[in-house]
Amino acid sequence: MVSVLVEKAINEVLESKSAFCKFLSANDSGETGGHQAGILISVSAIKLFFTEQELTDNHILKKYGTIKWNDDYVTNCTVTWYKSKKEVRITGFGRGNSILRSELTGALFVLIKESQEDYQGFFFNTDDDIQEFLNSFGLTPAETNKQIELNLAVTEERETEAIDAFINSLKVDFPSSYEMSAAAQRIQSQLFYNHSIILSDPDKVLLSWTDMEYKIFRAIEQKRYGNTVAQGFKSLDDFISLANQVLNRRKSRAGKSLEHHLSAIFDENGIRYTAQAITEGNKKPDFLFPSEASYHDISFPTEKLCTLAAKTTCKDRWRQILNEADRLRDEHKFLCTMQQGISSAQMDEMQSEKVILVVPKSYIKSYPRDRQDRIWTISKFIDYIKELQR
Repeated sequence: MVSVLVEKAINEVLESKSAFCKFLSANDSGETGGHQAGILISVSAIKLFFTEQELTDNHILKKYGTIKWNDDYVTNCTVTWYKSKKEVRITGFGRGNSILRSELTGALFVLIKESQEDYQGFFFNTDDDIQEFLNSFGLTPAETNKQIELNLAVTEERETEAIDAFINSLKVDFPSSYEMSAAAQRIQSQLFYNHSIILSDPDKVLLSWTDMEYKIFRAIEQKRYGNTVAQGFKSLDDFISLANQVLNRRKSRAGKSLEHHLSAIFDENGIRYTAQAITEGNKKPDFLFPSEASYHDISFPTEKLCTLAAKTTCKDRWRQILNEADRLRDEHKFLCTMQQGISSAQMDEMQSEKVILVVPKSYIKSYPRDRQDRIWTISKFIDYIKELQR
C-alpha cells in the first residue's frame, strides 16, 4: 500500500511537471561535517532554478525562496549557482534546523517546483517508500540525481530504432523479466561498446544495462498504454484497474532486473554459481557460490562457499540476508545494491553483522567518506570469487 506521503509527492510531481530527485550523500546529509552545508543538485536540473540568460550573465548566482518539507512545515532556502565549479547547491534552511541529519544519508530526496520562489521537498527513508516513488515514474536508482522526465519514451534515435525493433518482434504484450534483461544487454552491447567490457569494467556495464532495460520497459509501456491513456477512461474503475496493472508489473520487475544482469556478468566471467539455491528449509539466497550441491556437501570447505544477495535498495531490507545460509552464519555475507548512500550508523550495524556492501564503483562516493573503504565494487567481488574458485 502506497504511503500517504509518497502518494502526495507523486501527485505533486505530476501536477508540477518540474521536479528533481536524488539519493542524499553523506555530504548532503551533513554527516561528513563539511563546511558546504546543504544539498548538491546535479547541473542537469539547473533549469528548475535559473534561466539560460541568468546563467550566462552571472558567475555566482543566488535565488531565495521557501521549501515546504514533507507536506508539513516550511523553511527558507537559498539556491546558489557557482559557474566555476559547475555546481548548484540548496542551503539556508535556518540555524539549528534538523532537516538534514546523518540518518538521512541514502534517503531519496524529491524537490518539486511550484513557482520561481516556492518548492516542495520530500525525504523517503525506507525501501518501500523509495521503491514506490521510483516505480511510479519507471525510474531505477541509476536514473536519479537529475530532473524527473515524465515523457516515457525519450531516447536517442539509434536507441529508439533498436528498442522499436525489439518491441515489434514480441509475440506477447510484455516479455518476461529475463527476456527484457537479455534485450537490454544485447542492445547496449550492439550500440555502445565492445562485449569485452563485461570483463574489464563490470561496474559500468551493470549501470548501463540497468538503464537500457528501463528505457525498453518504458517504451513498451508507452506502446501498450499510450493510446489508452491519451483517449481517456470511461470510468474511474477503468483508470484504477490500468494504473494497478502498470504499477504491479513495475514492482514485479524491479527485484529481478538486478539478478538477471549479475547472472550475465558472472556467466561472462566464468564464475560458477547457483541462483536461488535452497540452503535450509525455504531459505533461498539470490546467489550461492560455487553451487547448491557444494553447499550441501559437508566435506566441501566452508571457506570456499559464499552468498550474494541482490537488492535494488537496502536501507532496511538488508537484515533479511543475515540467516540465508546456516553454514555461513559466522562468515561474511555480501549484498549487491543500487542504493546510493547509507548512514554511518547503518554501515556500522552492517559491519557488526559481517555484511559487506557490493556497489557499482561510481556510487561509492555517495557513502560516508570514512567508511567507503568497507565497500566493494562489482569488479572486486568478481575477483574475490574467481580466487575462491581457482
